[in-house]
Amino acid sequence: MDILAIIFMIAGLFFLIVAAIGVVRLPDVFSRSHAVSLTDSLGAFLMLIGIALHEGLDTNTLKILVVLALLYILNPVIAHATIRAALRSGLKPWKKKTS
Repeated sequence: MDILAIIFMIAGLFFLIVAAIGVVRLPDVFSRSHAVSLTDSLGAFLMLIGIALHEGLDTNTLKILVVLALLYILNPVIAHATIRAALRSGLKPWKKKTS
């Protein structure tokens, strides 16, 4: 069971690193929010599943599953609120300049 937990955690770490690279590399808040909301959800899901598998059947596993449920409820709401705040403050989406 520990090997499966390690596989889930490594896969989750990969997606979290991709999200971090997306935040650094993408040009505007709209692209960054899109990249982070998708990869962060998957990365956190895989990491938490890996941790839950490592813990086994325990009260900590129940706590991890509650955090996982809250993550999936709150992550889209946070991404939507960020985009909406950016639009309301007058930010425009990035456009590639053609020469």
